[in-house]
Amino acid sequence: MADSGTLRALVLGCSLKSTSQESSSELLGRELLAALADHDVAGEVVRIADLGVKFGVTTDEGDGDGWPAVREKILAAQILVIATPIWMGQPSSVAKVVLERLDAEISETDDLGRPSMYDKVGIVAVVGNEDGAHHVSAEVFQALSDVGFSIPAGGVTYWVGEAMSGVDYKDASPKPESTASTTKTLAANAAHLARVLAATPYPAS
Repeated sequence: MADSGTLRALVLGCSLKSTSQESSSELLGRELLAALADHDVAGEVVRIADLGVKFGVTTDEGDGDGWPAVREKILAAQILVIATPIWMGQPSSVAKVVLERLDAEISETDDLGRPSMYDKVGIVAVVGNEDGAHHVSAEVFQALSDVGFSIPAGGVTYWVGEAMSGVDYKDASPKPESTASTTKTLAANAAHLARVLAATPYPAS
């Protein structure tokens, strides 16, 4: 169990791009991490596409699988951020791989015999040039809840550009105040809930 005064966040950047390319979804994830820092939450961003995460639904898919190292970071954090673009109205394929790998946590338990992801907060950052942010966040929320994460009030921040437009969030200028305000509120709510859960964990059943 984490000390209620010490919180860590992990942003999983689920862009299809490698780190050598700029990512709008990762940018929003980093902005959320900066907002969390205002609430004494430290953390990091990892780009899943760089890590050799294999397809599968276990905690370790064998030789060369990058997921076990990611999982250790998740276990060490109190707040998990899934940062994903929208593709064809859906979370990215990389985000879906992450959710499939988290499926293994349904059968994993902690030292108290509780699901391994209990007492952790799950939140979402979404960007895209088409409608679908609510649909994407709903899919991710359901999966995170299934494996034990708690979702705070207003659990998503997002930016959706004009339909059929070529403008990405990273290129939008000025950045929309509505997204910045939502990100700030999400950070406050996520940090609050994480501290509540750290101080008063879910009971073993």
